[in-house]
Amino acid sequence: MASFFRRPPNNSWSDHLLLKLANIAGALFVMGANGYTVISPLDVYYTGKETYFTPAPWAYFLWPVIHLLVLGTCTYQFSGRGKELIIDIIGWNLPLLDFLNAMYIYSWSNQEYKYSLVFMVFTCSVASKIYRLVKASTVRNICDELFLHLPFSLYHGWTTCLIFSTAFAAFGVNAEIEPARTWTKVFVFLSLFTLQTIASAYAYSTAEGDLPACLAVSWFIWAVFVHQTEAKSPFLLFCQLCWLMRSAIGLELKIRNRNS
Repeated sequence: MASFFRRPPNNSWSDHLLLKLANIAGALFVMGANGYTVISPLDVYYTGKETYFTPAPWAYFLWPVIHLLVLGTCTYQFSGRGKELIIDIIGWNLPLLDFLNAMYIYSWSNQEYKYSLVFMVFTCSVASKIYRLVKASTVRNICDELFLHLPFSLYHGWTTCLIFSTAFAAFGVNAEIEPARTWTKVFVFLSLFTLQTIASAYAYSTAEGDLPACLAVSWFIWAVFVHQTEAKSPFLLFCQLCWLMRSAIGLELKIRNRNS
């Protein structure tokens, strides 16, 4: 493991120090902001707008996993290999991602769901750019896999799901006071179909597949299914169950093929 962090003679820890500090400060700030939303009296993940596409509140505990991995990314940037990928290739996209994520959290906490949707679209866009840059690089050691490919695969899959849930919060009906009418059912069905297609694309886009991103999408679909009840809409609950089973079967087949 120590060899992974060995710096070549021409690489000093102080090179690009401003960017390195911005990466660390951004990661710590976003982690703190997400932690505050969980433990604060506002309890925003439990008291937000209830829609027919709202996941169970525990689904958002995927955020701490992502943030801890990104902190590992910030540590890895001080190595020679980490500098090559994080500083020279990703560059200022990572602080920008942290800023947009923080603005999304702030808007969501204040129940400004339309602003949240705008910030989440931009967050997912930057995450997609970093995701493509990371996937274009070759995995040379376990640190590349653990601190680059894993966090940004989860980040990309999770923020893609949040676009859908935030869109329902911004424009969907309130499930606590309004029944699910035809257009609501259509959009829920199409959203589940789209997410299932995205999960399949993650799993089967390459020979190895992208299981972390696929797991993030499957985790979200599971959380949506668990949170919805038959009393709200039996049809939507049935649709969510079907797409959840389809996602689970596809994921299991991919894991079996990968291990065979």
